Amino acid sequence: QHGQQRKGAAETLLQEMGFSVLLPRESHVCCGAAGSYTLLQPELSDRLRARKQEHLRALTPDVIATGNVGCQTHLADGLHLPVLHIVQLLDWASGGPRPPELARPPANQPMHEKGPQA
Repeated sequence: QHGQQRKGAAETLLQEMGFSVLLPRESHVCCGAAGSYTLLQPELSDRLRARKQEHLRALTPDVIATGNVGCQTHLADGLHLPVLHIVQLLDWASGGPRPPELARPPANQPMHEKGPQA
């Protein structure tokens, strides 16, 4: 959303494939993994991650989706929730394998063997 200035595109794709999408408070704020933050500003990066994780947990989601591998790795640290790239979810929804991080279907999402029902 930040680098390409395409706010809402990922959310729209996920919704069109049958996923319920919830946005956390301050969804526009960086998770702390941007560029070299994690290397050059580790304390700031950790604070941003903790704040983002707090907002994500408040939603009680079954899974966190992101379009950035750096964010995926950074957010997963200590979150205790599956954090997936949106491509993994879109692949599953279109007939690909269930992502291994998802041990069971999300409670609030109707599923069949190959992903969400349309």
